[in-house]
Amino acid sequence: MGNGKALFDLVKQQQLEGIVLKKKDSKYELGKRSSNWLKVVNYQYTTVEIAGFRKSEFGWVIQFPDGKPAGIMELVPANARKTVYGVAKMVGKDAGDFVMFPQASRGLMCKVKYRSLTKAGYLRLPSFVEFAS
Repeated sequence: MGNGKALFDLVKQQQLEGIVLKKKDSKYELGKRSSNWLKVVNYQYTTVEIAGFRKSEFGWVIQFPDGKPAGIMELVPANARKTVYGVAKMVGKDAGDFVMFPQASRGLMCKVKYRSLTKAGYLRLPSFVEFAS
């Protein structure tokens, strides 16, 4: 047995993206996915505000609680989408390609998991975890 758990603990302490585990005698298979190699992601968690959504393809416009943009979140379960669309019917404002929520409606917050921050400071691959208060 290797030192995978200890290594992953170090990865979490240093807030690195993750590690790859492999079976001892496995070989790398070019251009293929293999169950012999496993990516273990060190997800980060934060709370963001849902500021609106795209009208064409699905995506929530999210921002950090201080109002700084956090990107677009596309990984959201159907029941959570319905909740946000319900809020949009009450307070949403058409903004061209987007429906945006006015600043006065602050409070539509959710917890998300993400891989890391991009160079621009956006969340990389944010996915919905739960609504937050």
